[in-house]
Amino acid sequence: MADRLINPHRGAGLPDLVSPLPAHDGRAVADLLDLCPAHAPTPLADAPGLAEKAGVGQLMLKDERSRMGLGSFKALGAAYAIARQAAEACKGDNWSDALAGRTFVTASAGNHGLSVAAGARIFGADAVVYLAETVPETFAERLRAKGAQVRRAGATYEESMAAAEAAAATDATLLSDSSWPGYTDMPYRVMEGYLQMASEAAGQIGDPPGVILLQ
Repeated sequence: MADRLINPHRGAGLPDLVSPLPAHDGRAVADLLDLCPAHAPTPLADAPGLAEKAGVGQLMLKDERSRMGLGSFKALGAAYAIARQAAEACKGDNWSDALAGRTFVTASAGNHGLSVAAGARIFGADAVVYLAETVPETFAERLRAKGAQVRRAGATYEESMAAAEAAAATDATLLSDSSWPGYTDMPYRVMEGYLQMASEAAGQIGDPPGVILLQ
């Protein structure tokens, strides 16, 4: 049992690591979100029923359903990555057109696509989301309601991602929440956006918890 608690990579890093180390300072995320009138912190909810089932004294969950009105637990990631692009391109105070003429392409099986669609619309860009044939049409309708173009491609997420990557090879920006060798910059920003959840939770939780579970 004790061997299971030993991390063999502690202090040494992962072998053949090609991606940047994780971000740890959430101030840049908070500064951009402060400019968004639709943004507000989400609650850290007490879940006594789940705590009882888990056999622990208290269990708290970060409830992301109200984040920017998206009803998505991935609302922060892609929208923040797009906001970073807008901050670099913005001239003056005209944020709504900061990314006019730009197109962001992604594949999604659920929540990530909503964040791409919302972020693109806020800053005047277009969003194209590739869905596998197995993704329910109700989700496609939610994406269209946020202004995204929806295209069906393949029977699996991997096939829809391949279609998105091919489409972005022309004049669009691929915005995936997964990374691979040679493609790390945008996924890094997506992950950085989720620091806001940790920053808020740290201010909401009171006494330090015994265990923290993260994606």
